[in-house]
Amino acid sequence: MNILDKAHGIGEGRQIIQVVKRGVLVVLGIYALIIVALMLYWSNEPELFDVRAAAHTPKNKEGNPIKGYVTTATMINVVDTLLDKRGGYLSNDIFPPGVLLDNIPNWEFGVITQTRDMARALRNDFSRSQTQSTEDLDLSVADPHFHYDNDSWILPATESEYRSGIEALSRYLTRLADANEQDAQFYSRADNLRDWLLIVEKRLGSLSQRLSASVGQQRINIDLQGDTAAGQSTGRPDELEVKTPWLEIDDVFYEARGSTWALIQFLRAVEIDFRPVLEDKNALVSLQQIIRELEATQQTVWSPMILNGSGLGFLANHSLVMASYISRANAAVIDLRSLLSQG
Repeated sequence: MNILDKAHGIGEGRQIIQVVKRGVLVVLGIYALIIVALMLYWSNEPELFDVRAAAHTPKNKEGNPIKGYVTTATMINVVDTLLDKRGGYLSNDIFPPGVLLDNIPNWEFGVITQTRDMARALRNDFSRSQTQSTEDLDLSVADPHFHYDNDSWILPATESEYRSGIEALSRYLTRLADANEQDAQFYSRADNLRDWLLIVEKRLGSLSQRLSASVGQQRINIDLQGDTAAGQSTGRPDELEVKTPWLEIDDVFYEARGSTWALIQFLRAVEIDFRPVLEDKNALVSLQQIIRELEATQQTVWSPMILNGSGLGFLANHSLVMASYISRANAAVIDLRSLLSQG
């Protein structure tokens, strides 16, 4: 082989390498565009649904809707939506684009937190006539399934655990609608509702404080206020500086969005199943006002990012707006619990 042939072969090899490089770049570019498109598509939060229409509530022998059917069916629909929304369940994804998203996983955590609270209330309060009564077997199975790790990828995957919880809830729902089944019960009483609302009150209070801390605050320590005999494990200063880290501001915001999304659905279901109790206590309007306040948290976020302006500063602060809605709802929950405790 002469020198010209060798040079020609080297030139062809370089051309092949250039073609391969271009091909790889094109493939990577297309892959990146697909990932970005899926990220945008999967980042849309699910809409609120009609709990009454989704439940298809049957009636008992007396022709009345079965108590607890809407609340239980709403729990099932909430978890179904969590698992089957755009992109499916993302909190345990280990590959793009799911692993690159953080807003929706935090939204999912807010949803499952409210679901866990409702599952525990359903197991310990709504389905039991008194503290000495036996808990429902299906609800005792469903509850721990929803408390499984929210980010487990495999062995077992989080989705499989949550679906097992749905199956247990579905068995309870079927028994609830069966006139011949006496063990499955749902008691719509003021004390049961009040106990669950106490947990709701604490959840909303925590979210409001975390959202308000987006701008940083000097807060007076009131941990032991009003109780001279009280104590705590470790001492804390009289004034505390509370501030959410900058990188966690959007995480808290979307967790609050998910938590309030699920809570709206549960409160709408409670309005149906506990309506006679609420009317008897003159508390129906109070519950409806709570729902109205929380619905404001689901407004469209038009900004491409969660802004962290300094309260009355030049830029908006989305966390403070969200905290305002939640704080008003929390205050209304306190008033509602007071009404339910009255004779």
